[in-house]
Amino acid sequence: MEDPAKPRASRWLPAGTFEGQVALVTGGGTGLGLEMTRGLAALGAQVIIASRNPAHHRAVTEEASARGWKVDAIQLDVREPVAVERAAAELVLRFGRVDILVNNAAGNFLCPAERLSSRAWRSVLGIVLDGTFYCSRYVGRSMIEARRGQILNIVATYAWTGMPGVVHSASAKAGVLAMTKTLAVEWARFGIRVNAVAPGPFHSEGAAERLWPEPGMRERLEAQVPLGRLASAEEVASHCLYLLSPAAEYITGECLVVDGGLSLGRNMWVSGETRRHPAAE
Repeated sequence: MEDPAKPRASRWLPAGTFEGQVALVTGGGTGLGLEMTRGLAALGAQVIIASRNPAHHRAVTEEASARGWKVDAIQLDVREPVAVERAAAELVLRFGRVDILVNNAAGNFLCPAERLSSRAWRSVLGIVLDGTFYCSRYVGRSMIEARRGQILNIVATYAWTGMPGVVHSASAKAGVLAMTKTLAVEWARFGIRVNAVAPGPFHSEGAAERLWPEPGMRERLEAQVPLGRLASAEEVASHCLYLLSPAAEYITGECLVVDGGLSLGRNMWVSGETRRHPAAE
């Protein structure tokens, strides 16, 4: 029977899967980052969440205290390389190492490309692409020295399919996907695995506010998903934890799509209809 006190994202892995490991999760206090933080902590990891807004830390640190989890928080703007370098050094000094880095911090909103300001473009690329590189570089240096470590990047299927209204995020995520594969092959000799997860739309307050804010938008989106619904953040997080677990220790440079089939091609016929060709008679 499932333990109701155990985060759903951690239910598929054995207790203590990440015991003794130190994990840094950017954007780890809300949405998908929050569920990854909860899952890692419940499975024994020492988790440090990093985000620009300290208010995002409060709920998970209070929950961690109540449950006996090891969760700390730092304020960090991943767009600032000096700040990232300093934070990485301080974490290594405090905990001895960082075993897991989850590059989850992101920015996104719908905007037609012709209306997108240069400031908005630079802001999203700064968080997603620059931030992922800065964190990977500075945390990765300590992993190289330790000759072990794991990096997990959160991308999106529109990084390769494209999607109207998200040219900034799609471009940034495409860069992160290329970075994932490049670092995977470059750093494999140091015992470092680098993978990505590409979620489709999943339910969270932030996504609802930014990506389907008007009545009926979510229902129309769900109708396009072959499995007929959106994922929950906990479902997506469970696949992230799998890629970080020993069960996936021979996987690197891979991008796992978790989107209910949304990014797959569409048929030219509607289910239930019959199209006969004379050659088939």
